[in-house]
Amino acid sequence: MRVVRAEIPDILLIEPDVHRDARGFFLETYHSEKYQQLGIHHAFVQDNHSRSVQGTLRGLHLQRTHLQGKLVRVVTGEIYDVAVDVRRGSPTFGRWVASTLSAGNHLQCWIPAGFAHGFCVVSDAAEVEYKCTTFYDPQDEIGIAWNDAALNIEWPIDAPLLSDRDRRNPSLDAVIDLLPGHP
Repeated sequence: MRVVRAEIPDILLIEPDVHRDARGFFLETYHSEKYQQLGIHHAFVQDNHSRSVQGTLRGLHLQRTHLQGKLVRVVTGEIYDVAVDVRRGSPTFGRWVASTLSAGNHLQCWIPAGFAHGFCVVSDAAEVEYKCTTFYDPQDEIGIAWNDAALNIEWPIDAPLLSDRDRRNPSLDAVIDLLPGHP
């Protein structure tokens, strides 16, 4: 397993060892001891799985008080995955990093608590699985506009398919008082 720190060092891109042969491939998608050696010391309490068609953009999402770390991977298709540091007082507050995660590259992205997360599907469809460090709480969730000019995220699409909720997400500035502080 190899790991690369993103431009925001708290974000990790993890490349698992993939064992290939004439039958296909095998890989470990999670091994607690190995991930703890990477600095991911969290217990995962919930797994989520979504399927989205090309052009779908989900996000940007986070929970205000029950902060979630997420280990994200793609099982079919390809996504443009984005994490935004929204921890007030962080030296990288308001900065974002993006990576391409796909069923072909098997990359995983570790997004620690205090980051907003979103992704855009760039293949015909994509299935995304992610492990969470806390349970989802719909009363605790907030969103940030995917196209917030202050963030200036370079999405690979101009007119994404959005949920009604994501279409109404406010700017980062409008929710700044609700955001977590930097540990």
